[in-house]
Amino acid sequence: MALSQVVGRLIGVRQHQVDPGGGGADRVPRPTTALVVGGGIAGMSAAVVLAERGVAVTVLEAAPTLGGRLGAWPEALADGSQQNEHGFHAFFRQYYNWRSILRRIDSELGFLKPIPGYPILSEQWPTEEFGRLPPAPPANLLALLLRSPSLRLADLRLMDRDAALPLLSYDPVRTYAELDDTTADELLASLRLPDRARAMLFEVFSHSFFNHEAEMSAAEMVAQFHFYLLGNPEGLAFDCPDEDYATAIWEPLTRHVEKHGGRVLTNCAATGVHRDAEGWRVTTTDGGSHPAGHVVLAVDPPALAALVAASPDLAEQAPELAKRMPAFGTPGPPYAVARYWCDGDVAADRAVFNGVSRQPTLDSVTLYHRLENEPRRWAQQTGGSVIELHAYACESGVPAEELAERMRRELVALWPEAGDLRVRELRARVEAQAPAFTPGSHAWRPGVRTDANGLYLAGDGIATDFPSALMERSAATGIIAANHILRAEGGAAEPVRSIRPRGLLAGRTGPNRQNTT
Repeated sequence: MALSQVVGRLIGVRQHQVDPGGGGADRVPRPTTALVVGGGIAGMSAAVVLAERGVAVTVLEAAPTLGGRLGAWPEALADGSQQNEHGFHAFFRQYYNWRSILRRIDSELGFLKPIPGYPILSEQWPTEEFGRLPPAPPANLLALLLRSPSLRLADLRLMDRDAALPLLSYDPVRTYAELDDTTADELLASLRLPDRARAMLFEVFSHSFFNHEAEMSAAEMVAQFHFYLLGNPEGLAFDCPDEDYATAIWEPLTRHVEKHGGRVLTNCAATGVHRDAEGWRVTTTDGGSHPAGHVVLAVDPPALAALVAASPDLAEQAPELAKRMPAFGTPGPPYAVARYWCDGDVAADRAVFNGVSRQPTLDSVTLYHRLENEPRRWAQQTGGSVIELHAYACESGVPAEELAERMRRELVALWPEAGDLRVRELRARVEAQAPAFTPGSHAWRPGVRTDANGLYLAGDGIATDFPSALMERSAATGIIAANHILRAEGGAAEPVRSIRPRGLLAGRTGPNRQNTT
C-alpha cells in the first residue's frame, strides 16, 4: 500500500458504508414483479440486483441498444463495420458501486485497463499532468500544488484562503446550504487564482460534468472536487474497457439478468405510467402494457419529465414528483462527440486520453486505436488512427458536422501533425441529455424515493446524500431503488458504499449519519 494511502486511512480517507445491505432473505419470499424503464447504467444496475434476488424484473429500453450515454452500436464504414460509442468515459477507482455491478460479469475486472497519465492540453500554456499523483489526500493535493507550474508559492500567498476553505471542507448539508445559490464561476473568481491556474486546474474539471461553470452550482463543484480528489483513497486514477461498451459490458450484463430470470427489451419506449387496482402498469410504443408491483424510472431528465407529463395518474399519485419535473427536465447544455477514422496517426508519444483547456469547443481527445481492441486492429490493418473529439458543454443550435470541424481545427492547433491526417470516415452527433446542476437546483432535485408507493427514480441527475457523480451516481441510485423494493418485499438488500462523507477540514461536530434517499 502506498504511503499516501496509509496516511489517508489514518485521517479517515477510506471507503464508507452507506448501506450494509442484508436484512432479509437471499431471494424474495413471495412473487414480486418490477419494471425498470431505461437500460443504461442506472436501470441495469437496478435490474441486476433485483433479478439476483428473485424479482421478476423487465427492463424497457427505448433505443435499439443498451447503455444510454455509455452506449455502443455498429457503424457501417466503407471498409467494414465498426463499433461506435457515445463518448469516452473514465472508470474511476472510487466507483465502488458501479464496479460491484461490473464484477458480476468479470470478478477480477480484467477487461478494465489502467490509463497512464491524465494530461491537460492548452494552446496558451505547456501541457500539465493530472495523473501519476499519490493516490490519497492530502498527499495528492500537495503534490499537485507543488509540481504544477500554474500555481506557485507566491500565488498561494495571494490566494483568498477563506474563499478556498469550502473546497477542503465539503459537508453534505452545509455546503449546499451555503453555496448552492452561487455559481461555480463566482466561487472560482473569489479564489483570486492566476488565470492559468484557474484554466488548467479548475475549469477543465468543472467542464467534465457537462455544465458551464457560469451556470453550475458552486456546491456541486465543491462536492465533485471532494468526490474525485479530496475524499477518496484512489485519487484521480482511472481505467477503461479494452473492448467497446456493448461487448465488454452490455451484452454480458444482459446475459446475467436473463440467467437470473429477468428480461431485457430494446426498441421498447415507455409512453405512460399508470396506477390501477393491481399496481403499476407501463404502456409502450409497440402497444404493449406491462404490469408490475414496482417501477424504477431510470431515464435521463428530459425523458423523465416527458414521461411524467404523459402520465396523468402521476399528478395524483406523485404530485411532488410532478411539480419538480419542469425544472428537472431541462437538461444541461448540449454536448458533441465526433469520431474520426483517419489515414496516418498522430505522434507516438501522444497520450490515450487528454483533457483540453480553454479551446472554444474541444474538451477532450481520445485515441481509440490505442485504447480498444477493434479500433486497434483496424489501425494496424490500414495504417490509420481512430480519434474521438468531445465537447462537454457546447454552443446550442450548431450542427454536429460543424462542431466536429471546429473541434478538429482546435486539435490541429494543439497537435499540428493532426492537420496532415486524411479523414476517411466521420461520425458526429450532438445531444442534450445530461442533467443540469444549476444554482439553487439542489432544493428541488428529486431523490430515489418518490411520493408514490412503489415508484422510484435512478440516474446521474438524481440526488444522493452521500458523495457520488456521473456513472457512479447512476449505479448507486439504481442499487438504492432496488433495495427499496427488496426491503418492501422481504428480500436482502445490496450493500452501498461511498467515499469519506465529509471534507478533510469539515467540522467534526454534529451528526455524520448517512441515509440513502
